Amino acid sequence: MRCIKFLTGLAIASFATACLAQVDNKHNTKQNTIHNTIHNTIHNTKTGEQVITFTSKSGQTTQAFQGRFNVPENRLDDQSRQIAISYVRFPATGSKKGPPIIYLAGGPGGSGIATAKGGRFPLFMALRQFGDVIALDQRGTGQSESAPACQSLQQLSLTKAYSSNDIADHYRKAALECVTQWQQQGFDVNGYTTVQNAWDIDDLRQHLGADKVTLWGISYGSHLALAAMELFEERIEKVIIASAEGLNQTVKLPSRTDRYFERLQQTIDAKAELKQRYPDIKALMARVHRSLEQQPLLVDIPAKDGSVSSMLFQKSHMQMLASMMIADPSSYLGMLLQLYARLDSGSKDMLVQVLQYGMFDDKAISFRLMPMAMDIASGISESRLKTVNKQAETSLLGLWLNFPMPQLNGIVPGLDLGDAFRQPKSRQVPTLLLSGTLDGRTYPQGQVEATRHLKNLTQVTVINAGHNLFTVSPEVLKVMEQFLANKSVDKASIILEPPSF
Repeated sequence: MRCIKFLTGLAIASFATACLAQVDNKHNTKQNTIHNTIHNTIHNTKTGEQVITFTSKSGQTTQAFQGRFNVPENRLDDQSRQIAISYVRFPATGSKKGPPIIYLAGGPGGSGIATAKGGRFPLFMALRQFGDVIALDQRGTGQSESAPACQSLQQLSLTKAYSSNDIADHYRKAALECVTQWQQQGFDVNGYTTVQNAWDIDDLRQHLGADKVTLWGISYGSHLALAAMELFEERIEKVIIASAEGLNQTVKLPSRTDRYFERLQQTIDAKAELKQRYPDIKALMARVHRSLEQQPLLVDIPAKDGSVSSMLFQKSHMQMLASMMIADPSSYLGMLLQLYARLDSGSKDMLVQVLQYGMFDDKAISFRLMPMAMDIASGISESRLKTVNKQAETSLLGLWLNFPMPQLNGIVPGLDLGDAFRQPKSRQVPTLLLSGTLDGRTYPQGQVEATRHLKNLTQVTVINAGHNLFTVSPEVLKVMEQFLANKSVDKASIILEPPSF
């Protein structure tokens, strides 16, 4: 969710759907429990792990092991300090234990441990039949050692009109201020790259005493898994990725966002009632954007304490909201379409209701080190940047989908990983790719391009699914289980009911 995390004060709920409420662990017999208890006692002694009771947000509990290991903050610096990386290990329950399965969260900046507590908890439990399942907090995230969030001196008034260039300039200044702050605090900003992050995975493999690992990731987690294959392919058993983001796809092509809305229109047109309500969503959005560009809306926003704040709602704000709400065909997408329709009719009532959630404020611009640096380091090639900038001139959402990239591209000297990183080579690791046809962030054509160098690829398309697709259907878990069990995946597609909006 790259475009959300840097915007000050944005508060939007997770799009993940927890539809797998229960997992049947009949394989976890008394004999296996005794075996695993003995195994884990020995393993705990070797790695310094602590036995914990892991509790999910739904209240489910399981025995697990909390661990930490140290890695250089910057492997390119012989004098680099060490930083601590945290993880939770869910011990294997199957009789035939395979390599550890390491979960790689998206973002960048997501916490693997926090993910395991949420709607994907049943998946973590189910995959234990194939090996230990590891919820990893990548460097600078979650319970791993991280820099404090930085608050800059840059502010954007809610009642002043700003051009896109003005906003980008404020964010660049804020980012440079934060880099200076972190360096003064002793953090090596150049250590927070996807390459350094990937080598942490291999260090975790060694820490666990494993010959190989299996990687399981989504979105930026797929970006990280693809980088790991480039660095140590021979030590990776298998890879499961969803909503793939290629090594030169930190910034998505704006024209593909427009094509996403065309696919969305096809879904709408299949239902007469929806087609009547939204006969041309691209035209609707363009009208609203033109209107806001010509005349921004001054909106009074009441707060719970009775106070009222004012905001000059502009085209850029509308594009930011759209960028937040299109990842999945959930209720947020339906809300977005309604908001466009209401604004098109001249009503501000729904806009006031939406803005009451606090998506925007005039606080100082702030950043977190890990997600900011990871995106800048992965960067964008010059040829792709030219294409993106050209397409943004006429596309519906411009450059806002991945904000503040590419606006921050190249601002930290020595951080960019270069085009060699962004050009993957042919790889043979068995890989399962899960793609949603209504993914509003990593688009289907981009996912094909991201994985075309993988020569042992199995792709399953989840029709009508969005970006966060692991829990949209029990069939997704079934496919993952078949893949990990070395069985032939029995379907090329999983069909979901079309969204109702």
